[in-house]
Amino acid sequence: MSFLSPTLRLENLSTQPIMSLDHVPEAQRYNKQHIVAQWCAPINGKMYRIELEHGTTSGRRMIWVNGREVLRRDWMFKLVGEDTFLIESSRCIIRVDPAPGFKYEYSLYIDGKPHAQYTEELTRQYRLWLITSETGQEYRIMLKLDTLSLYVNDELREEAAVFVQGGTDTHFVLDQIQFVLQARSSGNKHDGIVHTLLADGSLVPEAKIQEIMQEPVSILQTN
Repeated sequence: MSFLSPTLRLENLSTQPIMSLDHVPEAQRYNKQHIVAQWCAPINGKMYRIELEHGTTSGRRMIWVNGREVLRRDWMFKLVGEDTFLIESSRCIIRVDPAPGFKYEYSLYIDGKPHAQYTEELTRQYRLWLITSETGQEYRIMLKLDTLSLYVNDELREEAAVFVQGGTDTHFVLDQIQFVLQARSSGNKHDGIVHTLLADGSLVPEAKIQEIMQEPVSILQTN
């Protein structure tokens, strides 16, 4: 089962027909051993894995987002440069630059910012919890703080928060687990509102988005 099924809009694709791989199903074209660079980033409440193939002998350059091919160029004689693509409304650029010793450096920019800067700023806008049910189903629960939008495995939830003494509660059920997302005032301006998640009455520890981006785990896999 795939948790990640983003709607991608593409640009800067070659207008020339590409025949070398078109007859091969997408799932078979993806080969982890060919990936030379990988990044993860939260975009619009969802987690995305961005991967680059850079064939220095074949001249092929391919970009994958969550295991789906979004850009492919074959027989490129110039092995350095940049490619542009969109993930939802965010403009992404992958740069390939020469490095000493006939090597290459790969950089990702999102909305004009280097990947590290973008993700550092974005992670402050989210809260993340991870939980696995007794049936083995994994859930990634993300709260976007500026809009209070709640996402479960990249799907926007429709449950509305209800006012309670001291704050609000948002109730929802996943795999027969009763969840409550609580929002309470911290009592000081510096910390603002504190968000906690309960699963069947037990506290779910908050996860670190930066750790997931650096070490992609099963919730970022496509199969």
